[in-house]
Amino acid sequence: MEKLSIELSNDSIGFSLNKLDVPEFNIEDKIPSKLLRKSKLNLPQLSENETFRHFLRLSQLNYNIDKNIYPLGSCTMKYNPKINEELARHPKFINLHPHTPDEFSQGALSIIYELSELLKEISGMDAVSLQPSAGSQGELTGILIISKYHNSKGEKRKIVLIPDSAHGTNPATATLAGLNSVEIKTVETGGILKAKSIKNEIDKYGENIAGLMITNPNTLGIFEEEIYEISNLLHKIDAQVYMDGANMNALVGNLKPSKFGIDVMHFNLHKTFSTPHGGGGPGSGAVAVKKHLAKFLPNPRVKKIDGKYKLVYEDQEYSIGRIHSFYGNFGMHIRALVYIRMLSSEGLKFISYLSVLNANYLRKRLEEIGYKVGFEKPSMHEFVLTLKDIKNKYGIKALDVAKRILDYGFHPPTIYFPLIVEEAFMIEPTDSESKSSLDSYIKAYENIMKEIKEEPSLLINAPVNTPIGRLDEAKAAKELKVKWQDID
Repeated sequence: MEKLSIELSNDSIGFSLNKLDVPEFNIEDKIPSKLLRKSKLNLPQLSENETFRHFLRLSQLNYNIDKNIYPLGSCTMKYNPKINEELARHPKFINLHPHTPDEFSQGALSIIYELSELLKEISGMDAVSLQPSAGSQGELTGILIISKYHNSKGEKRKIVLIPDSAHGTNPATATLAGLNSVEIKTVETGGILKAKSIKNEIDKYGENIAGLMITNPNTLGIFEEEIYEISNLLHKIDAQVYMDGANMNALVGNLKPSKFGIDVMHFNLHKTFSTPHGGGGPGSGAVAVKKHLAKFLPNPRVKKIDGKYKLVYEDQEYSIGRIHSFYGNFGMHIRALVYIRMLSSEGLKFISYLSVLNANYLRKRLEEIGYKVGFEKPSMHEFVLTLKDIKNKYGIKALDVAKRILDYGFHPPTIYFPLIVEEAFMIEPTDSESKSSLDSYIKAYENIMKEIKEEPSLLINAPVNTPIGRLDEAKAAKELKVKWQDID
């Protein structure tokens, strides 16, 4: 286990400063004593090479997509082509000040404009904003647009329908937007949302329904086969259909959400279009809308006027206002544009083909080993196993299997989500993995299944090959310590 830099401190010096060339003064004459430290500042004292080696060792402990498969279901951690990174780090981009006038920012504005146009084409929608800085903010933007759409007509609709197979953040988003979420159960219908269920909610709530939040494919990796009929039912009462685009990897290039009735959606540029994802960011949650919602998009917007790109403020009385400072995470826009341009329309189609193929190959092989899926519907880009039978028969939980896979050098999948699957094990291999990569991953699960049956203690005590072993997670939650303390 790597020690903290303060623990490695040995009174070495990693810097040198010139002799002070300004007059000395009594600091208490300049700063009130109540604001001054009462004790010496205890900073690490290390030489330059010791400091560098410390951080290098830490970086080598991190798991990342460049090391191996990262099958974190619902979070699409796929390989990031390094050309994306190289161009996003170009000095003329990273040194561009956000307050630079439009006439001197034509290159940057053209990137924002072109990416927006491409996302319109990919989704079939009519207008796009790249301002939201993450999928969660994209969700909020979409629901605020729906809410303002109804408010602009003098309607105070408060109900948002959310199936239990939707993305887990959706209910929180509705609440944050000042609306009330109503959960629709899908367990009895095989994990998909039925038009009949929506009809029942319309009969119950009528025109108090603002809209539906749906993830398609849903978090079970299943395509919502009745989405077109569902959209038509909601449109009859002018309720809007919002789609969480977190799972666009399964559709991109082959199916436009506008075709099955979506009014507003967000893209996770940091997922579908392969920009860095993990550790809390950076991200980008671009929002696309149909024509009747375009005037509610955040301001400002990039327009092409007389051959020049400009940031303009439109429909101020309708716009939901600014969602993010300046125009979102510009570095993510560069990466996404490079990725799309590099692949072209045919390449994007191939992306979704590979996503679905890899997921189904992995699912089939794991089922042959003895793992079971939560729902038997055909899988798209991801699938959810249930380890319920393994738990009941051998006393081994999803958490134990996730800990054990670490010992084989792989990142574990998402566990215990979605909540409608008992002992859920959610796997998404993405399009960027080869067959040999998947076969190595499958072999690890084959070995683990053998261990479950013959030596379950290996899983209960896992991981044992990692820098830190099995953590007492309940204790960590109850006795939270987020900073180092010198016990001396």
